[in-house]
Amino acid sequence: MPVDVITCLQAMAARPDRVWLQGPKPVTHADLLAKTGRMANALVALGLNPGDRLLVQVAKCEAVLTLYLACLRTGVVFLPVNPDYTVPETRHFLTDAAPALGLVDADRMAAMAATGARVMALESFLATAAQAPARFDDPSPRPDDLAAILYTSGTTGRSKGVMLTRENLASNAEALVGLWQFTEADVLLHALPVFHTHGLFVATNCALYAGASMIFQRSFAPDAVLAALPDATVMMGVPTFYSRLLADPRLTADLCRGMRLFISGSAPLSPATHAEWRARTGHAILERYGMTETNMITSNPCDGARKAGTVGMPLPGVEVRIAGPNGQPLPQGEAGAIEVRGPNVFKGYWRLPEKTEEEFHEGWFITGDLGAFDADGYLSILGRAKDLVITGGLNVYPAEVEAASACRILISVRRWWLASFQPGGHGLRPGRCETRCATGWPLSRSPSRCWCWPTCRATRWARCKRPNCARPMPVFSTAMSARPRQSCAFRSRGQVFSGA
Repeated sequence: MPVDVITCLQAMAARPDRVWLQGPKPVTHADLLAKTGRMANALVALGLNPGDRLLVQVAKCEAVLTLYLACLRTGVVFLPVNPDYTVPETRHFLTDAAPALGLVDADRMAAMAATGARVMALESFLATAAQAPARFDDPSPRPDDLAAILYTSGTTGRSKGVMLTRENLASNAEALVGLWQFTEADVLLHALPVFHTHGLFVATNCALYAGASMIFQRSFAPDAVLAALPDATVMMGVPTFYSRLLADPRLTADLCRGMRLFISGSAPLSPATHAEWRARTGHAILERYGMTETNMITSNPCDGARKAGTVGMPLPGVEVRIAGPNGQPLPQGEAGAIEVRGPNVFKGYWRLPEKTEEEFHEGWFITGDLGAFDADGYLSILGRAKDLVITGGLNVYPAEVEAASACRILISVRRWWLASFQPGGHGLRPGRCETRCATGWPLSRSPSRCWCWPTCRATRWARCKRPNCARPMPVFSTAMSARPRQSCAFRSRGQVFSGA
């Protein structure tokens, strides 16, 4: 197994001058190791054993990263959950993963406790940990030990728990640090969420593995990011980060003169954004490709051509192939299903052995994405094999909306427009949706009565079903309107399109 992330932390902690988090009150790697030791002892005192799950559903803060590392040290399985999920949405994770303890923000305590789960306010846990000893005797980890469970939705059914091992995380960190040329001189600007792979594992593990330091921001705010750029060398973001920064005239080449690398992922980066960013800053954004089940799979090179519209080549030690409908490998240039194998590929879906077996073919994981390699070996992503909407780097599934609103929702997307349909309906009227599209366009198979609208904008939308007609639902469900998360394309601020 590659060197474990905790081993890297322990090595850096032996150098008291090494800073982990920059800011008015810098945190050194030695401070971080001590904090993880106190948290580890607190978890053990609360009765958590190796293999137990710790659910963490809190607003982004530095303590989340420390908790993740404390779990690695104890063998407790880290289970982060989007803090914008409502209690009914979180109930599935509580039932399915059966965590030994849940750490939540104080304002969620009463509602979470009412589910019958064992929960504790994060503030209370931190106070307990502050009284615990910093020294902790780490057990010897095994490569196959479960490190984390991250839940990911499918286009049908409930979210599935993705089991990630220590080897999955360590092998990916080692490959990325080498490929992206991370060193201890780097300063990572971290503005990503920490409940999914990109912000939690890719960003954090790369910095720890290289002994780099971090500017940790609790959310993405253009003003704060622009202010931090002169002190950073690397930034990881989603395409909307870059498009929002491009809209600010303060973004200049001079502001980015100390930057070494801009990395984008979690959603496709448009060639136009790639070109405009290079023209404004002098830097070519490096686009990579990954998913919860595999961590990172491919990347454009740090040295060499960064091709806009592609996600680069397979990482060292990772194999990628394009397969046809029957699983047969396809020649270069032909489009098909993207399949992956390597030490980065997850252990399986939590308590779903049949689903795990279904998603593998002769040892290759079937990603569900479609793609093709060009003559230079660069991979292009052509879309999802299943219906899916991507917004702000996060996934929105029709099944989630359907379950929350108790109605049938079908989305039809063609280039930059959106329509919603319900069989037997009477037409579609535009309303004010939070995520919007650019221009109306006629359907290839026109419904009997349908409207499209021109006054919207959107990120990237996948292909979806096209039923024959539609009707609007004037008021969206309370369940969805109470769900203020960035990924929810259907949260209402007025009319929302849906079938009754």
